[in-house]
Amino acid sequence: MSSHGGWIAYQYSPSMGAAVLFIILFAVVTLLHTYHLFRTRTWFFIPLVLGGYFETVGYIGRAMSAQQSPNWTTGPYIIQSTLLLIAPALFAASIYMELGRIIVLVKGERFALVRVNWTTKIFVGGDVLSFLMQASGAGIMVSGASGFGGGNSSKTGQNVIVGGLIVQILFFGFFLISALLFQRRLVSHPSAATAADHTPWRKHMYALHTSSILVLVRSVVRVVEYVQGTDGFVMSNEVFIYVFDGLLMFVLMVIFIVIHPSEVNCLLGRGKTMTTKGGLSVSDGQMLV
Repeated sequence: MSSHGGWIAYQYSPSMGAAVLFIILFAVVTLLHTYHLFRTRTWFFIPLVLGGYFETVGYIGRAMSAQQSPNWTTGPYIIQSTLLLIAPALFAASIYMELGRIIVLVKGERFALVRVNWTTKIFVGGDVLSFLMQASGAGIMVSGASGFGGGNSSKTGQNVIVGGLIVQILFFGFFLISALLFQRRLVSHPSAATAADHTPWRKHMYALHTSSILVLVRSVVRVVEYVQGTDGFVMSNEVFIYVFDGLLMFVLMVIFIVIHPSEVNCLLGRGKTMTTKGGLSVSDGQMLV
């Protein structure tokens, strides 16, 4: 049914064409990441790969909803609303872990805003909190929408999701500042920068900066979406889910195909690199996460 006690799944008829397009896009890029994950043993990118599968299945849910219009059932709606919401938190976990590895690679521990052995713990800890808040908020909201949680459950769920998104924004904002400050400090010390120049650290930092901005923009739009509610402008227009969520997250995954972190991992002796260009040898070192 399209409604449950006054609840309506969508304020529009979901586009089948757009859903299928994004299923294909995410399926292709996720399969590429899966191949490179096992080939290069870049195990700390497992969360990002899982996030790619979440995105793919999420858009399958939207396609199912498009096929059902206007008599939507809750199953496909739950799939797309939950998985598309929490997938970027999985991307964030891998992004956080890469920064610590880059800092160790260039021996730039003294330039880091946060001690390296705490960097991953702090940021991934915040990411886990954000993930749990968003997932639980989605569960509460869906239970209310389905008529099982009472009239206030949907609003409570939205508030919990907003809280989780704000946590994500705060930690990602702090992460971006930390990454930018680290790079500025390293570059401002010629001896350290020169010593680090034999490693391709700059392109990996730019990948982190760009991906962080993409997640921040996406999360801000999502906050506006849930603050406005189901009758708000963002939730009432399907274009936002594709332009400010799907497209941004797809670009993020493409960035990490082009600038794959296996290069950093290999130089640390923790796996294999995707290529051997520039005389970089393939390492079968420790397989550490």
